[in-house]
Amino acid sequence: MLGTDPLNPPPRLRLGMAQLNFTIGAFESNFRLVEHAVSQAHKHKVQLLVLSELATCGYPPRDLLEHSGFIDRNAQMLHRIAALSTSKLAIVCGYAERSGPSAVRPLYNAAALCHGGRVVHRAFKTLLPTYDVFDEDRYFEPAPPETIKPYRLFGVRLGITICEDIWTDDRLLPGRRYQTNPAERLVKDHKAELLINISASPFTLGKAAARRRLVGQIARELKTPLIYVNQVGANDELIFDGHSMAVNADGYTAGRARDFAEDFVVIDMDRTGKLWRVGESLAPPNAENGLEETRRALVLGVRDYLYKTGHRTAIVGLSGGIDSALTAAIAAEALGPEQVTGVAMPSRYSSQHSLDDAKALAQNLGIAYHVVPIEPVFQSFLTTMAPLFGNAPADVTEENLQARARGTILMALSNKTGALVLTTGNKSELAVGYCTLYGDMCGGLAVLSDLPKTLVYNLSHHINTLAVHQERVAPIPQSTLTKPPSAELRPDQLDQDTLPDYAVLDRILELHVEELRSVDQICRLEGFEPAVVRKIVGMLHRNEYKRRQAAPGLKITTKAFGVGRRFPVVARLEM
Repeated sequence: MLGTDPLNPPPRLRLGMAQLNFTIGAFESNFRLVEHAVSQAHKHKVQLLVLSELATCGYPPRDLLEHSGFIDRNAQMLHRIAALSTSKLAIVCGYAERSGPSAVRPLYNAAALCHGGRVVHRAFKTLLPTYDVFDEDRYFEPAPPETIKPYRLFGVRLGITICEDIWTDDRLLPGRRYQTNPAERLVKDHKAELLINISASPFTLGKAAARRRLVGQIARELKTPLIYVNQVGANDELIFDGHSMAVNADGYTAGRARDFAEDFVVIDMDRTGKLWRVGESLAPPNAENGLEETRRALVLGVRDYLYKTGHRTAIVGLSGGIDSALTAAIAAEALGPEQVTGVAMPSRYSSQHSLDDAKALAQNLGIAYHVVPIEPVFQSFLTTMAPLFGNAPADVTEENLQARARGTILMALSNKTGALVLTTGNKSELAVGYCTLYGDMCGGLAVLSDLPKTLVYNLSHHINTLAVHQERVAPIPQSTLTKPPSAELRPDQLDQDTLPDYAVLDRILELHVEELRSVDQICRLEGFEPAVVRKIVGMLHRNEYKRRQAAPGLKITTKAFGVGRRFPVVARLEM
């Protein structure tokens, strides 16, 4: 039994960090995940099992929280989880709690400490974020001040916080200012000996490293060890990378869970309050560079989006270009090549090298491949519309007809087979409107919609390099990587006919969309021509109506074109 050797005294407390992939509203499957974690806890003689934020119902439930039946099921789930606790095993579990008649909002974002088959302590989230993708103030009441207090369990005073409650340091988080610091209050006012933070913190590039700095600094400044358990998996456009950790009072990491995968980590706390990981090395190998983080995030995002929406197969329109190649490569890894179909749809303007590249890509990936020429459909459109078009010269109208013919074919295949169409447009194109409504924008998931074109190229090179290192065939043809990008919707068309170089375009978009810089500020910072910057910013805002109708896209940056960016369609901006 634990601690029978007098030379190795038992830990003061053994904890289990259960990093699980919850699905929103899937109460039964979520409960099975918790049951398995409890069995792991018993196997490793864990005394305190820690789950993530809103573990009962998955995060973010959004307006499902307004349905009383959903809250009832969440409460039933908590009751079942509490019943799994024993006198020797306690469980910290996130859930939604009704707030009562005196509160302004109907719910608390809560954490229950379950012990001996019942809930013995409840903690409520104090800091309710409303920036970016978060809208918690819409649903939740902040914790009443008198509830911010620790609970003594197995002789240890536990201070439980929830996600944003520790994101208070304005030195690491400029502009993040709160009047209350729950973690500080638990330690300084109430002498908590161990801080626990249950979280559902979405992934963005570089955020894992930022979290480590933040958690380490909190532990060091408060001189208190901290257990941080994050949700993993993807729900809608949000990807959760896990990366749970145990940090000592000196700020150094005692143990860390994997990223982008479920994990169960055992941590011991000794009599002095020191933490260490049991059974394995300090930390597993994680994705520490941006390209590998991006690849793993997108693979997880595609896999979970399809599986959690009931799909197993995907269709990708293959143009021979870099965007469709990268989308297909990610889909093949996420779902398995046998579950992905590539469809080339050449028109009179399609080059032979594009068809050759599309075929080579499909062969390299091992996915199914079909060629469906759109010339008969396109010609039929032209013939049908000729009396209405009259002698008007050809323009973007004819280009859009080709894209819409392709969209119709892909959606017909989706309807017939049940496969989900993955759109292939990148963030740069979506920003400036180089995409066609009801054409190449048709589909159920926009895999690359938060990747600027330059990142698309860099990630494609990374995937090829990774394959070579693993002694596999590099999936993306070299000619796809080197040829000038073109939509091939008219003779000799190139993207740079009407757009600046993508390095310039992406930098302008980064400064304006993510850093909120004005035209004048961008010109001063980078020395770009004012006319070029004004043109790009104007295109960005004119095409809000397209993005409003786009498929959900996987978020990897601090400002994706999705629920976290709320701009009016009808606006006359003088920027």
